[in-house]
Amino acid sequence: MEQTLYLMLDSKNNPIARGRIQGKTDGPFWQIQVEDGKIDEILEHKRLKLLSIMDTGPSYEGVIVRSRNDMIQLEVTKLTPEAGDMRKNLRVIVRFKSFIYPVSGGWRGRRVVESNDLSCGGIAFFTDHSLQIGERLEVVIPVTSQPLVVQCELLRMRPTERSDILYAAKFVDLCNDEETLLREAVFNLQLRGRPRPSERGA
Repeated sequence: MEQTLYLMLDSKNNPIARGRIQGKTDGPFWQIQVEDGKIDEILEHKRLKLLSIMDTGPSYEGVIVRSRNDMIQLEVTKLTPEAGDMRKNLRVIVRFKSFIYPVSGGWRGRRVVESNDLSCGGIAFFTDHSLQIGERLEVVIPVTSQPLVVQCELLRMRPTERSDILYAAKFVDLCNDEETLLREAVFNLQLRGRPRPSERGA
């Protein structure tokens, strides 16, 4: 059986590393194998938060009890549902060119957009075209392991100093596989973009 992959965050919700659960999770003590050779950075922290990459199950908080090689043991407790929303709120700044297509809007064809940020729950993008708040679009997400075309609903315009318009949108009607691909992409981008130890201490 494939072990569950978790994103590990510090107390300020900054991603640190990824780890796989080893063994059972029906008790308070979990064994986690730290990936990417980040064990030293993990051990700088006493308390961690765990967000599952593969599913939308509960999030956890854990206290490091002991470590050996690339394995750590945590005493975990389940976070409240409100705290679990940080999976959707975990937003990464990322720039890529893409396209949108109308679902409910009164225009046709496709329009070019540039992303501003991406989360498991939505996307913000720049465009030269005026769109209606509340309309549904299809948007291409090229940074997942397999490019996705997903539906989103425009929520609002966001302030920007650029001449084009910045829209915020939430994803709608995602299937499980699409949610998993988005989580993996956001989590990987978060880890790739996080400060190195030398930068944090600067």
